[in-house]
Amino acid sequence: MKWRSRFTPNPKRPTMKPTAGPHPVDVHVGRAVRLRRKLRGLSQQALADRIGLTFQQVQKYETGANRISASALHAISGALEVSVAAFFEGLPEAVEGEAGQDGTGLSLTARMLGAPGGLAMAEAWLDLPPGPLRHRLAALVQTTAAALRDPASRPGAG
Repeated sequence: MKWRSRFTPNPKRPTMKPTAGPHPVDVHVGRAVRLRRKLRGLSQQALADRIGLTFQQVQKYETGANRISASALHAISGALEVSVAAFFEGLPEAVEGEAGQDGTGLSLTARMLGAPGGLAMAEAWLDLPPGPLRHRLAALVQTTAAALRDPASRPGAG
């Protein structure tokens, strides 16, 4: 039987390979913190005050630039009144660069609500009556987004 050092990588387990940017799990957890914070209506400063950090540190956590320690994640979960596991919801099984079509591993809903202005837009949308107004607004947003994706289709371009 071959002896395996605890420092010898196990080929059946994922490894923490050095990457150029933040690890996809750190990005996922950071975005989940941001989403939960926004759903609670808290600013980065308010969350920072609750957990005894600076808003800059919260900012770095939310972008995935800094990893969140277990104790900090526990404090954040308490401040946001969610379980620690809530920050890992939707995390894909294959994390190493295969997170999702956009590389985040987040659902469309999570990306929308986590985007700047996304939560406010979703709340306002739900205040609108279902029907023609919603359909016209959705068409306006889709047309605008398509024009921004394809600059050649903009009026006056060419």
